[in-house]
Amino acid sequence: MSSDSSFAHGAFQSLKNTYLLQYLLEEIRVTFKSDVKISINYINLDAKEGDILLLPRWLAKNLSSKNLIDLQDNEISSYVSKALNRERISKPHDISGVNVDFYVRVEDFLNNLNEREREKLKVSLNSFVMSRLEKIVKLAAASSLSAEIESKLSIEERQLYNFIHSSSVAFKQSVLNN
Repeated sequence: MSSDSSFAHGAFQSLKNTYLLQYLLEEIRVTFKSDVKISINYINLDAKEGDILLLPRWLAKNLSSKNLIDLQDNEISSYVSKALNRERISKPHDISGVNVDFYVRVEDFLNNLNEREREKLKVSLNSFVMSRLEKIVKLAAASSLSAEIESKLSIEERQLYNFIHSSSVAFKQSVLNN
């Protein structure tokens, strides 16, 4: 891996980690499958079977892995599906909007799927990413990031856009001797 791509990878990973932390701190609705009583530092949890509570996602994922709760986070499937469809039907010169933490959410969703479902979704995601990448390259080569376009991009895509734009400006200056 070249030093430029290593630097870019590190920058993308740093941004991703910031949004992953925010995502894991979000509260989600859970239903308890059994009585649970936990006290860890400042976290005290005393729930009965059938209780429905809001918990931080990181805690809910841990309790779910121990089969103590059911996650009520079903909207992520429709969220991903809608984003893929919006991009698929968008015009070649128009990029559809996604949330700033879209890829963080997608990665978490993928990790919770079985192998067959994961591979099927990855095929769809590949065409999604390629479509967005083509559009971002064209838009970024033409102009700097506007507020309208920025609002439609994930944090990783924003960083990519700015990188492509600054690289294309430098390239044009270099070859045109400006």
